[in-house]
Amino acid sequence: MEINERDPASAAGLAKVDHVVVVMLENRSFDHMLGYLSLSNRHPDIDGLRPGLANHYQGRTYPVHHLGATALGVDPDHSAAAIDRQIAGGSMSGFVASAAATLAGRDGDPGCVMGYYDGADVPVYDHLAEQFAVCDRWFASVPGSTLPNRLYALCGVAAGSRDDRPLHVPPLYHQPSFVRQLDAHRVSWRWYSFDPGTLRLADAHYLLGTISGSVTSARPACRGRLSSTSAATRRSPAFSTTPRPGRCGRCRGSIRRSPTSTHSASPVNDDHPMADIKEGQDLVLAVYDALVASPQWDRSLLAIVYDEHGGFYDHVPPPEAADDEPDMFGRYGVRVPAIIVSPWIEPRTVSHTVFDHTSIIKTILMRFCSPALDQPPPAHGQRARLGLGPQHPGTRVTQARHLGELLTRATPRAAPPRDALLRQAAARAAPSGTSQLQAGHQQERDHPLNDLQQRILAATHELRKRGHPPGAP
Repeated sequence: MEINERDPASAAGLAKVDHVVVVMLENRSFDHMLGYLSLSNRHPDIDGLRPGLANHYQGRTYPVHHLGATALGVDPDHSAAAIDRQIAGGSMSGFVASAAATLAGRDGDPGCVMGYYDGADVPVYDHLAEQFAVCDRWFASVPGSTLPNRLYALCGVAAGSRDDRPLHVPPLYHQPSFVRQLDAHRVSWRWYSFDPGTLRLADAHYLLGTISGSVTSARPACRGRLSSTSAATRRSPAFSTTPRPGRCGRCRGSIRRSPTSTHSASPVNDDHPMADIKEGQDLVLAVYDALVASPQWDRSLLAIVYDEHGGFYDHVPPPEAADDEPDMFGRYGVRVPAIIVSPWIEPRTVSHTVFDHTSIIKTILMRFCSPALDQPPPAHGQRARLGLGPQHPGTRVTQARHLGELLTRATPRAAPPRDALLRQAAARAAPSGTSQLQAGHQQERDHPLNDLQQRILAATHELRKRGHPPGAP
């Protein structure tokens, strides 16, 4: 459905919430994580998987199929060139070919990128899809790598490339983030991380030291300690996020053990391959449980999204996108999982509205500092990117859809029972003795650092060189 961004009913929906929490995880496509909802016929209104979807490569057919393991031994290529190959001009037929190129000379099944999980594998998502809203047209902002997509989620632009910077170049950018608007309008916010927060990497204004909102150290949400995020929501700011591995809040990202973290008792839980997605389910449950148990539940919205698709199959071709740099960024990336949680959302809601990561910015600005959207754009339609003050949010943000249209209830509803999910998570954590945890961490150490971990490590070293305190996020 097409809704005018200044539509009174849509804007009125946003007035129902005072707290926006964002969890952005890593590198999974919509069909890979949520496509089963239509394949099982429980949600025929969702544009997910259907029988017959396949890729063909070197005379062989690779159909979509249920994956037998929740941890995969491959990290598919998600560079700009690989994604162009996967999208294949809109036919979405190049995923296996791309995976085969990644695995050239190594053992592995390129057909794994055609695999999907089901409700037994992602029980938290299964519950949330039944009780709240699934967005089946949420696209990554860029048909490219992690950091360009996270830059769009923070700044409404990338930095002139659809790829991450080379591994030897610290990923420190100088793009004005929307957080500057929150500061200018005295809107409270918090960013939970135990690595240097993505905010520091994106916006030089928040590069070092203590800042006016807060980049807050967060212990990972560990298995068996699902209440560990409750402190983050007792006095909730207007916006919070968990930008990569970490925990709950009003910032953007996910929570996961990083290569620089001292929290070695916590496994990787941001869903970045080769992570076990069960750890990501525990993370999302921890955040959800903390929010539901908080006094702010009746005035809250939780967005659970992924930064990009990570090379996994999706059948929906990305559409064109309005942008200040259409030659480079005039098309969305591949569809990613997106679930929106709020007591103002009807159960089993499905949205077919096109969203991308700038919809998060649009939602926050519309709710907390709407004058930022009324600023005249810079001359010639080019966005100013210098200075330390708030900047015009850019064409992508001003044209984005916000989430107010999903908040349709006249009154908030109590959170549905989640006891079964908590018992399931606790039971999974119970057998994890010390030797089992050590074995799991040995398996992680046996894998080389993934691309994101290497870049976070480079950024950490650079920040320390510039005087950022050791141990500070």
